[in-house]
Amino acid sequence: MTQKFTVLALDLGTATGWALRQRDGTTTSGTQHFKPQRFEGGGMRFLRFKRWLTELRSTAGDIGAVYFEEVRRHTGVDAAHVYGGLMAHLTAWCEQHQVPYQGVPVGAIKRHVAGRGNAGKGEVATAVKKRGYGPLDDNEADALALLLWAVDTEGDAE
Repeated sequence: MTQKFTVLALDLGTATGWALRQRDGTTTSGTQHFKPQRFEGGGMRFLRFKRWLTELRSTAGDIGAVYFEEVRRHTGVDAAHVYGGLMAHLTAWCEQHQVPYQGVPVGAIKRHVAGRGNAGKGEVATAVKKRGYGPLDDNEADALALLLWAVDTEGDAE
């Protein structure tokens, strides 16, 4: 199956899950870590995130759309700050490169892949595996679930 454009799905966090579907239908995915290194300032994680996005775009070719998990509640202050910073840099990067982007509520993603909006991480991973993918952790599974939502519901297939 070919698509009109390349789609990138992101589960933002210190361990950012990502999934990329190329125009030819091939999918790659993984988890990228943005934990600050020793002796680094707090802003370095965001600079590394932007550099990684640019490298991904350079490798994959033009990205036609970016989807990210829209988290509305975090259990910790640090997680909320990291998410907000990554989202700010992602949306600015998308604006700079004229790439459309959209946040998708977590419940909508879970409902789409696992059948329940409050499905647990294990249920999401199992559902993604049933669709033929082999995520190595829950971050990658969440990104793949989001990619499946985007491809299935946004009508980007030709």
